[in-house]
Amino acid sequence: MTLKKLLLLTCACLTLAACGGVDPDSPLGKRQAAFKEMLKVSEDLGGMLRNRIPYDEAAFISGAAELERLSHEPWQHFPQVRDDERSKANAEVWQRQEQFQKMARDLEQATAALVQVTTAPPLRRSELEPAVQAVEDSCEACHKAFRAY
Repeated sequence: MTLKKLLLLTCACLTLAACGGVDPDSPLGKRQAAFKEMLKVSEDLGGMLRNRIPYDEAAFISGAAELERLSHEPWQHFPQVRDDERSKANAEVWQRQEQFQKMARDLEQATAALVQVTTAPPLRRSELEPAVQAVEDSCEACHKAFRAY
């Protein structure tokens, strides 16, 4: 293979590779990053309550606060019109904005309630479990309504 053909082939491969990813600075990239971080924190909290990972009260309190902070992040990265066909959000997000925004506020309220039950250690599982379940239920309801699987 000549050097010219090899260079052309390399450029073509690099161009194709660049097409596959999501720009992390785009609205889609920013909301995907926020949702992934929320999922990680939420899974850790649920994992502690379900004995999948060791329970650590300080880590739980910190995680609840982090989840509450993150719950306000993704919504600002949903533009008024669909911005990227690779989005996992279905078209309903943009067609039913009022409902979508209500569900976003529901999640924010659920995470705030979770933080509230972590303000008076020692924490009680009987209070943590329903608060974490409310957060998970809020996520699931929005996914059912607005996420394209």
